[in-house]
Amino acid sequence: MELKEKIIKHFEGKVVRKDLTALVKGSNPVPVYVLEYLLGQYCAIDDDHIIKAGIEKVKNVIRDNYVHRSDAEIVKAKIRDSGSHKIIDKITVSLNDRANVYEAEFASLGLKGVPIADKMVMDNQKLLSGGGVWCILNIGYSHADDISMRWVIIDLKPIQVSNVDLQEYIGLRKEFTTDEWLDLLMHSIGLNPEYFNRRDKFIQLSRLIPHVENNYNFIELGPKGTGKSHIFSELSPHGVLVSGGDVSKARLFVNNTGNTIGLVGYWDVVALDEFEQEKGGKRTDGDLVKIMQNYMANQSFNRGKETYQATASMAFVGNTKHNVPYMLKNSHLFESIPEGYLKGAFLDRMHMYIPGWEVRILKTSVFSSEYGFIVDYLAELLRDMRKYDFSSILDTYVKLDGSLTTRDKTAIRKSFSGLVKLIYPNQEPTEKEVLELLDFSVEGRKRVKDQLYIIDETFKSEPVEFKYTILSNSVEVYPETLENLNYKAAVEVKEETEDEDSENPNVKPGLDLKPHQVILKDNQTGISYKKLFANYLSGAKDITIQDPYIRMYYQFKNLLEFCIMLSNNKDPEDQINLEIVTWNHEEYLNDSKASFDDLAQNVESIGIHLTYRFENHHDRFIAADNGWKITLGRGLDIFEKIEERFSVADLDQTKRKCKSCELTYLKL
Repeated sequence: MELKEKIIKHFEGKVVRKDLTALVKGSNPVPVYVLEYLLGQYCAIDDDHIIKAGIEKVKNVIRDNYVHRSDAEIVKAKIRDSGSHKIIDKITVSLNDRANVYEAEFASLGLKGVPIADKMVMDNQKLLSGGGVWCILNIGYSHADDISMRWVIIDLKPIQVSNVDLQEYIGLRKEFTTDEWLDLLMHSIGLNPEYFNRRDKFIQLSRLIPHVENNYNFIELGPKGTGKSHIFSELSPHGVLVSGGDVSKARLFVNNTGNTIGLVGYWDVVALDEFEQEKGGKRTDGDLVKIMQNYMANQSFNRGKETYQATASMAFVGNTKHNVPYMLKNSHLFESIPEGYLKGAFLDRMHMYIPGWEVRILKTSVFSSEYGFIVDYLAELLRDMRKYDFSSILDTYVKLDGSLTTRDKTAIRKSFSGLVKLIYPNQEPTEKEVLELLDFSVEGRKRVKDQLYIIDETFKSEPVEFKYTILSNSVEVYPETLENLNYKAAVEVKEETEDEDSENPNVKPGLDLKPHQVILKDNQTGISYKKLFANYLSGAKDITIQDPYIRMYYQFKNLLEFCIMLSNNKDPEDQINLEIVTWNHEEYLNDSKASFDDLAQNVESIGIHLTYRFENHHDRFIAADNGWKITLGRGLDIFEKIEERFSVADLDQTKRKCKSCELTYLKL
């Protein structure tokens, strides 16, 4: 059964086709969760006629009820003439203590001081948060002579799913493989999973951890246009996005004047956007940093004589000023955030730092046109799961190193718990899947700690080792951040190039080659066929590659580059016999033969005699007559396919992103 059919079968009425949102949104600045709430009412079935009619219905609702600021006076006139009218607007409520009445302010309609019934406010207390709540409201108008306010809120309904069945959702997880579930979640946040590898999907979905974990502190810095703030502004009615330059103690925590609770008291996630260096010379409020620092550590804050508790997660998203190699060599990965926050005690509270520089700039082609969860449905499920802690699953499989601080362990466990809630809500990951989530969680925390050693000297006095022991086999694992691996590889490539260009290259004769394993990560760079294979194939005259997937144009191109590496690795007068064992479907064999014949004729001129045969073997390896055998997890297809027309990576393998795989080197 195809994924689409599975999704509709098990979640009918709870999913929507994601491209429909763009069809009805137009130029309206309405959050995705508002539009999908409406689409879910009319377009939640895979029937073209129903969808077409539903789209028109939603368009009519937006046209007739959504209030554009430019049309506010027209809408007011309509309400006045008809006596009442239903509208969609974002409203905020505050207490007028002089009149002892709650009053609403409408974001688009422009009305202020409109009385609202106490019961409406008590039933929807988030109206008081100051962040605003999107609602469907029936607004009335009174023509009476003896009243001070003519506008009346007749009824109000926040735009959100009324209830969800968490146990049903958890139970249905078993109907999907892990890859299918990841793709379903990617569709749900509006992205086409075909354009993202597994690590890319983890990075995108990690933005949901603050929505599923209480008091989670998350930061992502990266280039513009990568969708950093989208999840925090549009995908959940329980999160609020505010400009980093507009935050204050009163707005975030408590306004002492009216003793009014701030954003952290009403929202599950408070995200600070454009969290980067102040513009116009504005300085960070030191007291705000201290209060935030205390809250991020203790889930509480003091204002006046009172201590308040809250569960809101904090997310910080902003842009970087330089590329990663520059920052690693000359400064640190936090260089773009306001100076007032560049304090070890504050940054040590961060549970995860997501590498925003790995996220591709979002283009139209990467957006989903398939079915995913209605985002409001997903938001309610994530909110329900905030009360649980899934980190104990770790204790069955691993032991974290004792040198890690309490904050390190808490960060790793909270990140792991959040990822399990997202990807394995039924709490049934395999050991391999547990280790995959743990590595990602450790990397997210290690990225923070590596920078703290640079920013704050006091952290160097208590160094920690980011490692864990697998209980089933006592193997110790040392996760590393991908940018550190890539930077180290880039430096090595530069040094190798300098040695090759030198008149007296520093070459060590008789390399001591030993059997070992190499593990490549998704998005890792600095890798080439030369680096992986050249030393182990040196001197070989007969080489066999068994790889069942040499079919597509880019895979033949990989084989050509392998042949060029072999040619550059031998003396000009030598010849290497290269045998390819591969496979293809019967109907495509002739095309494959033609490609192999063209390739064989071409590489003969560089001393590579290429032959091929078709046999259906699953194993992938390189075997040479010098005694070395290299097993290949993905065959030669270790690099991500290059989509761009003009790409540096197309001409230099070390600049390409890798796919995750394992290579094992054996001496026979």
